[in-house]
Amino acid sequence: MINSVVLVGRLVANPEMRYTPSGVAVTSFRLAVDRGRAAGEDGERQTDFLDIVTWRRQAELCAQYLSKGALVGLEGRIQTRQYTTQDGQPRRAWEIVAFRVSFLESRAERERREARVGAAPGGAPPPAAPGGEGSDFPAPGPEDFGPPDDDDPFSDQ
Repeated sequence: MINSVVLVGRLVANPEMRYTPSGVAVTSFRLAVDRGRAAGEDGERQTDFLDIVTWRRQAELCAQYLSKGALVGLEGRIQTRQYTTQDGQPRRAWEIVAFRVSFLESRAERERREARVGAAPGGAPPPAAPGGEGSDFPAPGPEDFGPPDDDDPFSDQ
């Protein structure tokens, strides 16, 4: 079976990073992705808002360098999880587990956007890119692709 997703969109809000009980970084954010204009419709664009989850080093980089409005491309897979609300209602959530996130803005574009929107992540000035101007972030290794089976904060174990 194939479960592969490739998306380009903008962050709806600043990413939120947390750690599992064993110390693994997990960052989540919501991505706005345009569907484009549908044929025969009034020309309005439709937008999907998708929940994204990243793990380990990729999660740390997303939390550090992304903010509301950032343009990103990502590759990942669709995952569903089930949970029960406080009033006992069963629910199901769909999310994208991203194993590769590409930051599609230059540093100058990011700084202009953050100046218009308000502040960088956490209210701090935008950090310099690792390795200096124009350097790429390190590619994630196999250990960065997802949660270990025993460390998934969304499982009902």
